[in-house]
Amino acid sequence: MESSRDNHIKLQMRERESDYTNLQPYRIFCGTWNVNGQQASEAINEWLCPAEDSEPPDIYAIGFQELDLSKNAYIFSESVREEDWYKRIKEALHPKAKYKKVVKLVRLVGMMLVVFIRKGLELEIYDVMSGTVGTGIMGVMGNKGGVAVRFGLRDSTLCFVNSHLAAHTVEFERPHTDFKDINSRMLFGNRTISDHELVPCFFFFFSSENSLLFCSIVIWLGDLNYRLSDIDNDACKKLISDGRLQELMKYDQLVRQISQKNVFLDYLEGKISFIPTYKYDPGTDTWDTSEKCRTPAWCDRILWRGSNVGQLCYRSHMACKLSDHKPVSSIFESGIKVIDRAKQRQVYEDVMKQLDKWENEFLPQVEVSTMEIKFKDIKFIEQKKEILVVSNTGQVPVQFEFIPKPSDTNFCEPWLSVEPSKAVISVGAKCEVHLSVYVNKDTGPSLNSGKARIEDILVLHLDGGKDLFITVSGNYIPSSFSSSIETLVRMFKPVTDVETGSLIEIVSASTSLQHLILTIDQASSPNPSEDPPLDIPKEIWRLVDHLYKYGMEQDELFRQPGLHSEIQLIRDCLDQGKPRLLPGSVHSVAEALLLFLEVLPEPVVPYEHYDLCLHVCDNFTQAKQVLQRLPTSHRNVFKYICAFLRELLKHSASNFLDARFLGELHLNGHQSSRTAHQTRADHRSSLLCDAF
Repeated sequence: MESSRDNHIKLQMRERESDYTNLQPYRIFCGTWNVNGQQASEAINEWLCPAEDSEPPDIYAIGFQELDLSKNAYIFSESVREEDWYKRIKEALHPKAKYKKVVKLVRLVGMMLVVFIRKGLELEIYDVMSGTVGTGIMGVMGNKGGVAVRFGLRDSTLCFVNSHLAAHTVEFERPHTDFKDINSRMLFGNRTISDHELVPCFFFFFSSENSLLFCSIVIWLGDLNYRLSDIDNDACKKLISDGRLQELMKYDQLVRQISQKNVFLDYLEGKISFIPTYKYDPGTDTWDTSEKCRTPAWCDRILWRGSNVGQLCYRSHMACKLSDHKPVSSIFESGIKVIDRAKQRQVYEDVMKQLDKWENEFLPQVEVSTMEIKFKDIKFIEQKKEILVVSNTGQVPVQFEFIPKPSDTNFCEPWLSVEPSKAVISVGAKCEVHLSVYVNKDTGPSLNSGKARIEDILVLHLDGGKDLFITVSGNYIPSSFSSSIETLVRMFKPVTDVETGSLIEIVSASTSLQHLILTIDQASSPNPSEDPPLDIPKEIWRLVDHLYKYGMEQDELFRQPGLHSEIQLIRDCLDQGKPRLLPGSVHSVAEALLLFLEVLPEPVVPYEHYDLCLHVCDNFTQAKQVLQRLPTSHRNVFKYICAFLRELLKHSASNFLDARFLGELHLNGHQSSRTAHQTRADHRSSLLCDAF
């Protein structure tokens, strides 16, 4: 572990970086194109090497979206379109230079990013890494999300992100959420941070994982799917035909949201002087004439973050007519840091002399804004946040760290996250520590049953100083989500109407009866004096009944993600028993059903029956016999869900669903909560999917 002294040296070296660093210019070409699943049937020289580009780039970063829209692209990693488009790219690179591929191109479903380096510069590249983040259905599927390539160049770190964000003309929540998910979940693996690497904040974060934060320059490109709001189609096209693009930009969602600091903080975008790149009739320059008649929009964008970056051009390429989008490109001239090692050594010696003087005089001291943090009304999958301010009141930089309590391996409970967990604070500075409580499928069961509570003590350790103890507590509201089927069928009232003591008794009763339930087909309650359990949980019935009434013919059902805010309202409705009609769209209800099944502590088909199910999945008669071995309530739910899926397939002409897709979707939901040693090989899971 690095000491406070080591990290202070790094902090001072970064503050004096200009004293020993020079800048070397590099020319970077970035391009993005949503090809709408089209084949690579045309040359793309007009995009990647237009006639006006006489000077070849040093680096190419080229991103595609909707490269492959086939169903196979969602299930398998291979795509024939990938190789076809890669050949087209190589044919279109600038003829005045030769290029070497930096990494094997990275692709997630229809998103592809490939980075080339000019031949002769490859020896200046190091630490090449790539990453992918899916943000589609259930927040993980790859129809939406981002792919990225990160590498070191001389003494800087570059990152290119290609993303396809969710579309929504009215609400900004979907693309905002996708952007935040990509930012937080895009990790490239372990690495060591060099002494000269700059982190853009006045105190230094520590991390065992490499994220976008640790990149000197980030260029973000793709189909960001922000549209034009508060203007009708005809008025929009009139402004375009009159050449009044800057007036039209006032209606651009991304421009508005950046100005309000809601998204892409610290990113810059050049002036847009080209007409909207979406939506056209494929093969033409004609605006969309389909039934939907989309309003034109600048969906395809390129933004950047970092110092010493200048944009030389920002343009679209109207000659490329293959898709309903036009490709966009930008050329940057970036100043890449090159360290003068002799000057760096001299600065280092000066820093060490000053530090030696300070260390002989001072010890670390801090103040915290509170010693007790309380979270109010915590709900399942609803994040709650609080801020703890740590102030350096001493005369030397302070390194703090949250450390585990004796006999513990982690410093906090699994429902709690703390960021940063380690930091160095300069003299007189403050550090905001963000604490978040989030109850998910891993922590929900114990909290629902009363076996665990929202209570913890954080140990804040000062390097060279004393420890401080911060108490964390909160009120958790039990939920039907992440409660067991056996508990739910014995709960006749909404979960919020059940007193805590009664709820614990119900959970205990369902647990004690588990052995009997697994061995005896319960035709009635084991105790004649008790009311018999429900056939299936009322919450599952409400979700399925709503979809049966309103979603059977809905296109994109189970494919299009719901809104997280609506799923939270659905959770409240199920837990409180009101209102009678579930809120939100059918897509949100469909995702809520998948989530409900996914977070069950014991899946519909209990873990102990998995091996037997896999063994008999290709024999219908034996499969029916195995089904009879399931606990009664689990068997009822299994039959009920299967009956619902059969009804859905009767409307396949309208909803475009098929048995294979539904089987994959619901099987993945059942398997996702299994532990590693219980998970079987992929081909055996596929057999179980067929049986389901």
